[in-house]
Amino acid sequence: MNGTQQYISPQSLRQVPRPGYRATGFDTPPSADYNLLAELSHRHVMTDMKRATPLVLSSVLSLGFLTVSGGCSARDNGGNANSRSPEGADDRFLQARLDMVERQIRDRGIKDERVLSAMEKVPRHEFVPEGLQDSAYGDRPLPIGEGQTISQPYIVAFMSEQLQLKPDDKVLEIGTGSGYQAAILAELAKDIYTIEIVHSLADRAQRTLQRQGYSNVHVREGDGYKGWKEHAPFDCIIVTCAPAEVPEPLAEQLKEGGRLVIPVGPDYHQVLYVISKKEGKLVRESTIPVLFVPMTGEAEKQR
Repeated sequence: MNGTQQYISPQSLRQVPRPGYRATGFDTPPSADYNLLAELSHRHVMTDMKRATPLVLSSVLSLGFLTVSGGCSARDNGGNANSRSPEGADDRFLQARLDMVERQIRDRGIKDERVLSAMEKVPRHEFVPEGLQDSAYGDRPLPIGEGQTISQPYIVAFMSEQLQLKPDDKVLEIGTGSGYQAAILAELAKDIYTIEIVHSLADRAQRTLQRQGYSNVHVREGDGYKGWKEHAPFDCIIVTCAPAEVPEPLAEQLKEGGRLVIPVGPDYHQVLYVISKKEGKLVRESTIPVLFVPMTGEAEKQR
């Protein structure tokens, strides 16, 4: 992974300037011509993606201010959720899901086979409003209500890969939203703790996760800025909404040697960072430009 690194301490997070971003590793330069129309309505979100590029698609409108948790799924010997096979009966979306993984994710450089397998297994259409299920495997985010969205498939895969999850890991997710990202994480790690600040989204995500059998996902309604201290420290933390700076409670709740994947920056214009904790210090590395909804709650007071 290419990017800019710097060492910081949890106490100095808000004082450290964000490193610059230099796009690398993509087939098409960021200056490539494209046209995107983002209509956050019930029926249309991004209706025209003319000549969109891998870089553009990875950085535009992954508006993922969501928090999920849930519940249900048996575990295998590795401690992972054991979801239904993509060959399951009555899955009319199977081919669309396999095409999504091949064309939108694998072809853009995602190599972690566990992540690819999870993206093939989890029925994304179950996590979007019924009227949008036919669009669930498109290369775009979709609205899920309350002004929030389910992130573009590539962004979900990219962030999951950056976590470098192991089967026994304990993960904290900030921003459950639809619950889709939590379901992907549940395929990769032992326990997922997810926090959603919007009551209706937390409730719906939990019911969806339970219906899908993810018993290793634990959902809580609340302000994700403060993390989930009772279950800290976490091997990995993933944030799907953007604060202006890295919340100190999250840095403190990250285990030594752990990884934090988080978009940081002003409203609707951020950089996705991968932060590692080494000998009590944080190493921050920039990856790609992204576009997430802002983190609310306590984070709003820090802006």
